[in-house]
Amino acid sequence: MVFLESEMSWNVLISPSQLDRKGLLLRKAIIVRLLEDVTNRRASKEHGYYVAVNQLKAISEGKVRELTGDVLFPVTFTCITQKPMKGEIMVGYVDRILKHGVFLKSGPVESIFMAEKSMSDYKYIGGENPVFMNEQSKLEKDTVVRFKVLGFRWMEADRQFQLLATIAGDFLGPL
Repeated sequence: MVFLESEMSWNVLISPSQLDRKGLLLRKAIIVRLLEDVTNRRASKEHGYYVAVNQLKAISEGKVRELTGDVLFPVTFTCITQKPMKGEIMVGYVDRILKHGVFLKSGPVESIFMAEKSMSDYKYIGGENPVFMNEQSKLEKDTVVRFKVLGFRWMEADRQFQLLATIAGDFLGPL
């Protein structure tokens, strides 16, 4: 996947117990909370998967919430992200094998489908441990595969991308 550096603005919520007169402890609390928020959010349609917070650029003045006493700090930061691209060549591993295709995983992407039709001359062989085989190689669970992204879509409910893949092409297939 392509790595990108994105500048983002988020609101970080700090509880009253974490507030301190010393600015360094407050800054630390904001950074820790920002890292937790980025980890929990996992990905977005616009930016892709969040890999790492790179730099904290600005912390704006906080606004106190009347009912809870929490303070909301608008922050600006840069973040390294990964976003799938159509036509991109990726490496993943076989997670599940079904009669009509194979599910792969690659890095943070957990839902990559490769249909039987996109596996050129591979044939399905069922059984206790199903595989797809051709004359030179086979695809079984945990096989490492180089594939091409045919398309993708964002699934808001799961906060992840679903990819459609193929191994039809030069230098693609099991490694």
